[in-house]
Amino acid sequence: MYFYFIKSETKTPGGLLARPILTSYYKSAHFKSRPYDPYNVYTSPNEAILCPDSFQSMYAQMLCGLYQRLEVLRVGAVFASGLFRAVRFLQLHWQDLAHDISTRTLNHKITDPSVREAVSSINKPNPKLAQLISDECSGENLEGIITRIWPNTKNLDVIVTGAMAGYIHTLEYYSAMGCQWHAPCTPLTSAISGSTSSPCPSPRM
Repeated sequence: MYFYFIKSETKTPGGLLARPILTSYYKSAHFKSRPYDPYNVYTSPNEAILCPDSFQSMYAQMLCGLYQRLEVLRVGAVFASGLFRAVRFLQLHWQDLAHDISTRTLNHKITDPSVREAVSSINKPNPKLAQLISDECSGENLEGIITRIWPNTKNLDVIVTGAMAGYIHTLEYYSAMGCQWHAPCTPLTSAISGSTSSPCPSPRM
């Protein structure tokens, strides 16, 4: 379960399209028409990832991730801040998410037709799941919330080097120290380098 988002685009004074590299990648045929890979299946439909509205994108991706909670083995985002934001979103909107799961509805704030259609393909009433979400999210204690909601999670796949290192302890708290870390890549000023499996000198990593 990865939380991916696109960013806004602009044009240079010379008329060239300017946008972040990940936005270019997500909008490319290489991503949208990627072949099926059983070891890299996303819970989020392309329509949710490509939605330009950040709230609708996050809501749809979280809803799909909750429906597929028992299939999730890895949880991540590009940067640690993105995963932190996803947990915070769950904390703020669990009631709406639980309501949609219980009643097979979709929040009225989701207005993008392609997102609504994509989510409707997996949206089905599941009162038991809705109750679990309510039980786990209604309190103030978020320790281990990731592994409580997604119990089969083994890895947190996020970049935690550089400025992102400040999120390590918070994400450890959210996972109750129960997951290994894996940074899928190391971003540099002008390129993307290899993966990082030991972002800091913790004996658990």
